Amino acid sequence: MDLNPTKLEYYHDMWKLQSISTLRSYSQGEDGRCAVVLNSTIFHPQGGGQPFDTGFIAVSADPAFKFIVNDVRSKDGIVFHYGYIENSSDRFESKLEEGVEVKLYVDESRRKLNSRLHAAGHLLDTCMRNVGLGYLEPGKGYHFPDGPFVEYKGTIPQSEIQSKQKELELEANKLISKGGKVSAAILPYEEASELCGGCLPDYIPKGSTPRILKLGDNPGCPCGGTHVSDVSEIMSMKVSQIRTKKGMTKVFYHVGS
Repeated sequence: MDLNPTKLEYYHDMWKLQSISTLRSYSQGEDGRCAVVLNSTIFHPQGGGQPFDTGFIAVSADPAFKFIVNDVRSKDGIVFHYGYIENSSDRFESKLEEGVEVKLYVDESRRKLNSRLHAAGHLLDTCMRNVGLGYLEPGKGYHFPDGPFVEYKGTIPQSEIQSKQKELELEANKLISKGGKVSAAILPYEEASELCGGCLPDYIPKGSTPRILKLGDNPGCPCGGTHVSDVSEIMSMKVSQIRTKKGMTKVFYHVGS
């Protein structure tokens, strides 16, 4: 199989839900799942605190063919679309040959929810600074519908948690109401650092070209995921709980429906 990395189309257009690509391989893994690898994809693989996209892949020359995508993973830069052939038959499987043109369709409702949750997680970073909690260093985020949170290094005094929880929620909804264009771009290290308030996390190598997310007029942050096109699309945010323990703070949140 071609070992060149899969081109990630959502890196450049986070709101694209349909595209055309070329099949690189179709195989069945040791776990019995069928996997499709393409030259390029708009499907976001699970990672970076964001769930995978679902949808289907069709062969351009045969609209009756559908490969249902129910899991997407990335390994060494190659994206694997896992799933099954709808109404599977030998006739359909024979169409999955290298070089075949295919059409990709991402489930819109799932993508939009994941993008709203992910954008809301980054908006919390701005809110933390605005309510006087900027001394807490952002860590990992979990932007899944079953319990999204952002984790920070450092703690909040127990006596302040309740008041800060209310402040964070008010600040978040104020910024959502204000709105602002969302964009993402791959930038030279120095330019990226400037957009992120003068520094980048240690895990980003100097001299690299990170992808930087901007939420309106707020400082940028490095991120490889998908997000809303405008901050107002988050709709609303509920800061449901703050836990601070052993030098770490977790801020749990939900977005409105």
